[in-house]
Amino acid sequence: MDFNMKKLASDAGIFFTRAVQFTEEKFGQAEKTELDAHFENLLARADSTKNWTERILRQTEVLLQPSPSARVEEFLYEKLDRKVPSRVTNGELLAQYMAEAAGELGPSTPYGKTLLKVSEAEKRLGAAERDFIHTTSLSFLTPLRNFLKGSGEPSRKERRLLQNRRLDLDACKARLKKAKAAEAKATLWNDEVDKAEQELRVAQTEFDRQAEVTRLLLEGISSTHVNHLRCLHEFVKSQTTYYAQCYRHMLDLQRQLGRCGWTQVSGPYLPDPGAIFPGTFVGTTEPASPPLSSTSPTTTAATMPVVPTGAGLAPPEEAALCLEEVAPPASGTRKARVLYDYEAADSSELALLADELITVYSLPGMDPDWLIGERGNKKGKVPVTYLELLS
Repeated sequence: MDFNMKKLASDAGIFFTRAVQFTEEKFGQAEKTELDAHFENLLARADSTKNWTERILRQTEVLLQPSPSARVEEFLYEKLDRKVPSRVTNGELLAQYMAEAAGELGPSTPYGKTLLKVSEAEKRLGAAERDFIHTTSLSFLTPLRNFLKGSGEPSRKERRLLQNRRLDLDACKARLKKAKAAEAKATLWNDEVDKAEQELRVAQTEFDRQAEVTRLLLEGISSTHVNHLRCLHEFVKSQTTYYAQCYRHMLDLQRQLGRCGWTQVSGPYLPDPGAIFPGTFVGTTEPASPPLSSTSPTTTAATMPVVPTGAGLAPPEEAALCLEEVAPPASGTRKARVLYDYEAADSSELALLADELITVYSLPGMDPDWLIGERGNKKGKVPVTYLELLS
């Protein structure tokens, strides 16, 4: 019991001494041991890494879950170490509403049929979003959280110890200074100065040892950056996959709407959806990254596949064209490399596989967004934007 009481008293004394030293330093009434410039740079770098990691983590959480109440709920589940319940995405909820609306308004009507088509697309978008959130959480958010909670904690702990050692060292320096001043006035015996010098040597040794430990940990921040860099690559990969999936789903939906043609509903003809919803990327000339695919080649000439103007609709003279009777022109044929897989919308089109070579040519009066493609004894219309024309 006596030992514990003595230890508590000793700890209280050390804490009080450090508090006094820290306060006097703040008011400029005591000298402070300064760290070298390299050490200060390491400290600043570690602080910047921690602060920016926290900000990036929080904003990524906002990106994945814009609802503040949902984020609070997920935080509480995490603190309680319980599994977060599965939540319907906004796209899936919209798909549900559209499907129910089609059922009530008439699934056989033009509006009802279109609602069902869009509902299926929104459902696929919601599923893609769910996969993106799950992948990003595992490969990006979790490592950042681990750094802030676990990996970064040792360096912060050692920095606190270093701060205490520095305060002890400066307190010993102050005591030695006072002892020498008292000795000069012949008010202290030499053994008091010797005691202060011994305490200073011990404090200096402990400070130097702790400074070296802390320095090694701070220099390890470079490996932390390497790990964060790897996680950042995974995040970009997941995001690219997600947007590529969304793009393909919307392309498929737009092609389906474009096949509706003109519909007569007890009166004047209504324009086809392809005219109402023109291709978003029509006319885009800037190259963009292709969708992620195990079969997609990497090429600087690649551009994102775009929806040809009036996708799925051929001019009147071309619609009457019989492909079996079409013969390639004597000149003007070219080889083309297929950039992305393409599923033929009907028998007049030619299905494509990424990276294959086909022969292409144009015919008078053809839509400039389409070419005639030949592969062996098969031929059909192919969209220009899925091809890389070779010289």
